[in-house]
Amino acid sequence: MNKMNMPESKREKVRKELYRTETEYIRSRRIGLTQKAFESLAVIGRGGFGEVHLVRMKGTQDLFAMKKLKKSEMIRRGEIANARAERDALAESNKNAWVVTLHFSFQDKDYLYLIMEYVPGGDMMNLLMKLDIFTEEMTRIYIAETVLAIDSIHKMGFIHRDIKPDNLLLDARGHIKLTDFGLCTGYLTKEISSRYEKLMHKDKEKNIPAKASKEKINTWKRNRRIRAYSKVGTPDYMAPEVVTQSGYTKECDFWSVGTIMFEMLCGYAPFCSDDYNETYWKIINWKDTLQFPDDVVVSNEAQDLIRKLCCEERNRMTVEEIKQHPFFKGLDWDHIRDGPGPYIPPIEYPEDIQNFPVEPSNKPLHKDGGEEVRPSVRKVVGSNDIPFIGYTFKKWGPNKGGDPFGLLSGYDEDK
Repeated sequence: MNKMNMPESKREKVRKELYRTETEYIRSRRIGLTQKAFESLAVIGRGGFGEVHLVRMKGTQDLFAMKKLKKSEMIRRGEIANARAERDALAESNKNAWVVTLHFSFQDKDYLYLIMEYVPGGDMMNLLMKLDIFTEEMTRIYIAETVLAIDSIHKMGFIHRDIKPDNLLLDARGHIKLTDFGLCTGYLTKEISSRYEKLMHKDKEKNIPAKASKEKINTWKRNRRIRAYSKVGTPDYMAPEVVTQSGYTKECDFWSVGTIMFEMLCGYAPFCSDDYNETYWKIINWKDTLQFPDDVVVSNEAQDLIRKLCCEERNRMTVEEIKQHPFFKGLDWDHIRDGPGPYIPPIEYPEDIQNFPVEPSNKPLHKDGGEEVRPSVRKVVGSNDIPFIGYTFKKWGPNKGGDPFGLLSGYDEDK
């Protein structure tokens, strides 16, 4: 306020607002959030461990995406480290415009809950299923944004390891936001490990055609959303060094970018198959199986970029090399988010879920459907709770340096 030469009358208003904000903050720290504080409007996503709901916080009009993870299933499958890693990655990424914002995390005896910003544009998979093939200009923008988003989390020390179309969300202006950090550290799922082990014991000369048939491509397209919902997920975008567990670095995320770019331009993933083991085999043998279709025109620049992303890890392009690639010639990397994206998702009202492949659901988030009652005694810690102690998180205020709550925003010292 001194630096802004603010008059005393204005300073007093700012102080009163700060006192009020501080009181709200202290009050919010005392509130024990539970799932009963939210009303479920729709299920907008499903996965191997639970669901993602569009919810409204009771008593407000605030919309959030609530991710529910079943504790017992995560413990059974040894995914505790991944659950904690996702929470930590989201909490540390709260100032990152390329990542969905985490507002709260909490737990009860059955579930972990992540309360995140609702990104209404749906995911990239939904857009791919709608449009089938993107133009090269559209692909150029989306791939550039994906590269910048991945680079932003790499600089924070995270490797995502699960970059795929259903983890690329579109905001209301059509720009990319990363989500689902459940595999950003820790270990491969048991399903992936066991499938790879079985594959390695099979005949290494297994006769699998390098190029998928039209029938297999169509089957893959029909089932890709179902595969994404499964506990195994889809390995189509996974780097070979991740599949073979031979050790990997952050460059594994850029292999995934190459496979997504191929799908945007060609209409299907480069190693797609209706059989998981065959997909793993194709990824491992990428030198023979990465082939462009004859009936789709893909520019030489686009093909070159894909081949320099889907290649041996030591030869994979860095972020700076990607930015200098001819495919991105003339792109203003520094202001890519300033204008509207290449596709503006249709959004008619705040609760609109037309960009998600789901139907509205009025099923209550909790068993009794009643109002939240604050417990009078401390909750007994059960065996399922112990691995997740310290999971709770509450976001408060934007990051604005010396003005953390934005109290001075809009103040014009000349007036």
